[in-house]
Amino acid sequence: MTAVSPVPWTDPERQWLEERVAATELAWLTLDVDVATLRVEIDNFALIHHERLGPLYARLDELEALVAEARAARTGDPEDRRRAAAARRVVDELPDLDALFATVREAAEATEPVVAPPRVRPGKEAQRLYRELARQAHPDLSTDPAEQERRSAFIARANEAYALGDTGALRALAEEWSTAPESAPAPDAPDRGAWLEQRLAWLTARVAALAAERVELESTAMGGLLALGAGDPDRLLAELADQLLAKAAELQAELSRLLTWAPPDAAPGDNGPSAGRHASAPDRQEYPGMFQQIPTADVADLPSDAVLLDVREQDEWDAGHAADALHIPMSQFTARLDEVPDAPLYVLCRVGGRSAQVVQYLIAQGREAVNVDGGMFAWEQAGRPMVSSSGDQAFVL
Repeated sequence: MTAVSPVPWTDPERQWLEERVAATELAWLTLDVDVATLRVEIDNFALIHHERLGPLYARLDELEALVAEARAARTGDPEDRRRAAAARRVVDELPDLDALFATVREAAEATEPVVAPPRVRPGKEAQRLYRELARQAHPDLSTDPAEQERRSAFIARANEAYALGDTGALRALAEEWSTAPESAPAPDAPDRGAWLEQRLAWLTARVAALAAERVELESTAMGGLLALGAGDPDRLLAELADQLLAKAAELQAELSRLLTWAPPDAAPGDNGPSAGRHASAPDRQEYPGMFQQIPTADVADLPSDAVLLDVREQDEWDAGHAADALHIPMSQFTARLDEVPDAPLYVLCRVGGRSAQVVQYLIAQGREAVNVDGGMFAWEQAGRPMVSSSGDQAFVL
């Protein structure tokens, strides 16, 4: 008769704890990777959202201010003036460029140049490696303060590699940690049960905290937008850009209507209630609703040999301009009038306000000048070629 080895006795409560800890640990690690991935994706989406759409939002703010100011100039209504002042406050004032460039130069001399982090979405292999590193090296796996500090420093390196999607660095870190001592008691140790209970309580609290963080991230503005474009954020950004451009076109059309509107009983040359107020108007850099009607041309109607005069500021010119245009900022125009060629001029700014002022001034000087309706904004929308001073992709600032 063959002897049968007895089945080892297992404490049911201990076995239940082992299974619960293993299951909760898996849930924690999975959720930890999901939240870390979401955090990286939101940061990257916010960065590219700002780079691509930031200028469009700024343009809309400026157009809304110009429309409000033009309407207030037409009606003279105190409430319209209040709205115009509020809209103008939204538009950021341009900094003193000399001071700004001096600050940039000083920073460049004092520190190494800052390189923007690449836009990365960690892949499946990076997620797997990161999960295994967290399972093995998380600081809370040890109760010894010195060991916790060592683990925290190690996990910080793992977090950095994961944020960059650097699979090679994560593999190297996993190999480095493979010889690290484990802090959990052995399965047959007397204090194993107490450790399991503490571990389960910590894991449960951590899962709840991560779930709350995920809800918070998803409820942010960028998180909500990212959810709309799940799987294809570039397509979402393109759709948002189209919507913003359509809104800008509506505002530009409204601005053009306000610039050319006159009451039915207006005398020839009268441009409505704003006529004659320019001298007492607030000192605005761009306030087209206050001008008398001036010669205007659409971008599509410009002659092929048109002499273009761009009166925007230097940073706007540097960002993007027509290659053959002459650049004289409006702030320097009267001092540099002798540089203006004696020929019919087509004057551009960003949306047509500053150029209207320059055209009005040139006409008063006996010069022939035409305001380009919509400025460089209309030029860009029409697909006309632009160049930048840096050689980078040109855009209208």
